[in-house]
Amino acid sequence: MTQHTPHLWSRLRYRFDILMAHGTPVLIGWLTAVCLAIVVPASVVLVGASRDVPTTAAGWGAAVWRSVGQTLRLGGEVGSPVYVMMSVLLALVALLFVSALVSLITTGLHHRLLALRSGRSPVLEERHTVLLGWTDQVFPVITELVAANADRRRATVAVFADRDKVGMETEITSRVGGTGATRVVCRSGSTTDPTLLSVVSPHTAKAVLVLPPEDPGGDAHVVKTLLALRATGPETRDCVVVAAVRDARNHPAAALAAGPHGHVLSVDDVVARLLVQTSRQPGLSLVHQELLDFAGDEFYVVPVPALTGRTFGEALGAFATSSVVGLRRDGGGMVLNPPSDTRVGPADRFVVITEDDGTAVLADTPPAVDEDAIVTARPRTQAAERLLLLGWNRRAPLIVEQLASYVPSGSTLDVVTLADAAAVRGACRPGRLDVRFLRGDTTDRGRLAELDVPSYDRVLVIGDRGHAVGPDAEPERAADDRTLVTLLHLRDIEQSAGRELFVITEMTDDRNRLLAPVREGADFIVSDRLVSLLMTQISENRHLAALYDELFAAEGSEVHLKPAADYVVTDRPVSFATVVESARRRHECAIGYRLHAGAATGPAHGVRINPDKREPVRFGDRDTVIVIAED
Repeated sequence: MTQHTPHLWSRLRYRFDILMAHGTPVLIGWLTAVCLAIVVPASVVLVGASRDVPTTAAGWGAAVWRSVGQTLRLGGEVGSPVYVMMSVLLALVALLFVSALVSLITTGLHHRLLALRSGRSPVLEERHTVLLGWTDQVFPVITELVAANADRRRATVAVFADRDKVGMETEITSRVGGTGATRVVCRSGSTTDPTLLSVVSPHTAKAVLVLPPEDPGGDAHVVKTLLALRATGPETRDCVVVAAVRDARNHPAAALAAGPHGHVLSVDDVVARLLVQTSRQPGLSLVHQELLDFAGDEFYVVPVPALTGRTFGEALGAFATSSVVGLRRDGGGMVLNPPSDTRVGPADRFVVITEDDGTAVLADTPPAVDEDAIVTARPRTQAAERLLLLGWNRRAPLIVEQLASYVPSGSTLDVVTLADAAAVRGACRPGRLDVRFLRGDTTDRGRLAELDVPSYDRVLVIGDRGHAVGPDAEPERAADDRTLVTLLHLRDIEQSAGRELFVITEMTDDRNRLLAPVREGADFIVSDRLVSLLMTQISENRHLAALYDELFAAEGSEVHLKPAADYVVTDRPVSFATVVESARRRHECAIGYRLHAGAATGPAHGVRINPDKREPVRFGDRDTVIVIAED
């Protein structure tokens, strides 16, 4: 057997490693020897190459010494041996002192940089917004906060999570982009440790948002974070705390942990309600998207002293560029769509939809109303419906329960899933909705073909997370992947049948929605983005929490899309003020419309929220008016 002979370079590296292992004294000795071996011969050459070459040996020695001394910062002084020795000693002391000083400064700066990069330095801010936790919701929340702070000179968002600070900053930069006048700072630590939590100064903040983790134990983590938040110091009414839990069963515990001034959203309840409401009215998800983000017009609570003593009905037509939808009464109670004859008190504030709180101003002259264009709604009867639910997850029982409170008597719901049939039936309460279980895989094209999907009035597609009812058995993203495959099959069925299917889809990640093989303007409920928008809106105005509770509940007033022909004539242009007046006579608040001609054109897809009441609009038979009403 032949032996491998190491290369010269390998042997040199091996010798160098051995040398390094001997420690600092040996390294200093070798470094001195190498320096002298290079500097002394080079100094001799320099002296020999100079213009004034010494003629004596003593002159050569003095000249070489000066060159060596200047190169090694030893002074290079000549004279008596004592003088030379003392000058060398002083030079060495100065060299050691400067070296030690530079080393100390470098080490201190290095430690300081490491401390800053570790994200443990305190945030000395006031009236800032704090985000606790790290999920994909961080990015839409920061995006909306940046939009909300666009007109402010200086705003700060502090993100605190048990992750690397630099990694968080890099991901925010790549996912959010420029933040304008809003400064985003990140700090690292456990959100359930009160000592570490104080780093982001939560009790000097204007709002604290606790984001729900995606893992099965995420709700427990939210509760512990809320308890830690209260343990950091006394509660203040100036700081609004907004949190979210995914499982509705954990909502009471989280609400107790948040305290009397906190607001806790139940992701399951909100998503289930919106899915059902959207299943009743095509395009409703687009309307909620417009109302919840900060890009266009949204809800504000504003005082209007000039309307004190007037009725709510009179206030509906008093604004040209804002839509009145409710009142916040003296004492803090929120009333959405109150009776038209409700008198406005001196301490009442109006709930309006407008571009900004500064744009809610009274019109100099109330917009004109065309009485001849107002019509009486035609009576309509509701027929029994056939509904199809594809998939099953933790929210499914809530969806079935909500559907039962909306649909006409005699309606049926077919549930297709691989979940256990007995568990599914046990989760569905009997009511006026007849629920049938059909076992099958929603990603199986053949099984969907057997269902005759085009025969159903509405199809709801939800994330199928595992084959058992209860806690999620699969990650959220895997459920979205199954949903995308199901939508692909439904799209193929739609094209084969030559008939447009009315499909409402639930997803978790908004990026997956962009991949969905559906027509433009289709209805999607993206749970993470929806909850992010809600949390951001409430963090900016705590009074909106009660408003959203009523909007998303089956009882009380909510958003509806109703035929425009029920309000005004459709054969000529009319002002939106005329639509508002027609809606008022039906005890409703008109806030916009959707034109069918633009339904397939993004980004608005025909939806117009809070149009100028003086602008004319011509409606067709398939156009709808967006109102807030009880129904």
